[in-house]
Amino acid sequence: MDGCVTDRRPRRIPGLRSCILLALWVLTVPAAGQALPAPYRISPHAKGYAQRYIEMVARSGPLEGAAWGVMAVTLSGDTLAQWNPYQKLVPASNMKLLTTGAALHQLGADYRLQTRIGYSGTIEGGVLKGDLYVIGGGDPTLGSKDTIAVSTWSLFAGWTQLLKTAGITRIDGRVIGDGRFFDGPIENDNWSYQDIGTYYGAGGNGLCFYRNILDVNVAPGAKAGDPVRVEYAYPEMPWMRFTQTCTTGRAGTGDHLYLFNSDLAPVAQMRGTFALDRRPKKEECSNKYGAYTCAYYFNKHLAERGIPTEGVADIDPAGLIRIDLGTGVTAGKAVPQKELTVLGSTPSPTLKQIASMTNRRSDNFYAETLFRLVGKIRKGTAVYDSCAVALTDVCKVLKVNTSYGIQVCDGSGLTRKNYVSPDFFCRFLAGMMSSPVFGDYV
Repeated sequence: MDGCVTDRRPRRIPGLRSCILLALWVLTVPAAGQALPAPYRISPHAKGYAQRYIEMVARSGPLEGAAWGVMAVTLSGDTLAQWNPYQKLVPASNMKLLTTGAALHQLGADYRLQTRIGYSGTIEGGVLKGDLYVIGGGDPTLGSKDTIAVSTWSLFAGWTQLLKTAGITRIDGRVIGDGRFFDGPIENDNWSYQDIGTYYGAGGNGLCFYRNILDVNVAPGAKAGDPVRVEYAYPEMPWMRFTQTCTTGRAGTGDHLYLFNSDLAPVAQMRGTFALDRRPKKEECSNKYGAYTCAYYFNKHLAERGIPTEGVADIDPAGLIRIDLGTGVTAGKAVPQKELTVLGSTPSPTLKQIASMTNRRSDNFYAETLFRLVGKIRKGTAVYDSCAVALTDVCKVLKVNTSYGIQVCDGSGLTRKNYVSPDFFCRFLAGMMSSPVFGDYV
């Protein structure tokens, strides 16, 4: 899901029936030449209606001069129709087919990610003399409104019960959002500058909240040129400094609003135009401080239930506890996770549920979580380069040759530096058919 914020509709993935069919067309320059395998054997039906139609369209119409490809093969390997089957093309959200398949095969359909609650220091007379850590395990559903997710209230109630069971009635320390499960930058450095401010370019570490989305209500001004009316709605983020330079555009010019932000500093600016004739709407932008937001809302929950704390913090990429995002004030090194005392954990939905939601909604945030999870499990790191290697490793386990037809950069397809050929997709889907999770994948 790449492009503008405006008028996005989820893409649906077709089912697999008697043959594997994949069609891709992309108006972009494909990857450079590569060594190709021997051709597939040609089916007697190869000059059927589908092939004749493809050849007709290739020589005229909207695809003339475009780089595109088609491949359709039977399960026995006969080619039914093809056009540029070995041409590597930008797959966009079709990349999620590879990511979800690899994750399911690597980890199993019933795999669940765990979010743990732990602490540093000691408990004395009901008082935790130390910090409380919300230790993320990569669960992308925390605090979301998805049907597969536990409600935020139930989630926090469960965590609070862990404290009560341990006898904690007060915390002489902070609630720390700990996202260290995923190391490395929260975004792929090949993503578009505009995209990283949108909900589909949110990125994140090992602890998120509300899919790291920021809901922003917008409405046009009274006339063209007036400021757009902007309200930063949910989640509340008092540590952020929001500004806007966006203006009301002339009628008919559409919605071209983008939020520009990063995890380098708690500053964000809404830019662009919003047409005079547009109705008020909710824009879904990105929140680069998912771990801090999760800790903030859990801290509020504890306060409402009579468990006071000394505030909120998260952990920066250098391993320092950030107690004030606005000023950058830190409070020393975070305690290594292996040295924390763990009170308990809560599981995510099953991987099958997360993968299904990923493909049905074409959810970039979920896809990137699965991509980085495969890297974490196979390579011990969630840094993007290693995750790309890990995904191709799983392809090899499925006996899918990765020496041609594929170049991987991310798991969602947001970057335009992914390249996959129609032939590779067919070979990958055929490989998935031998996986014990194939039924769940479909």
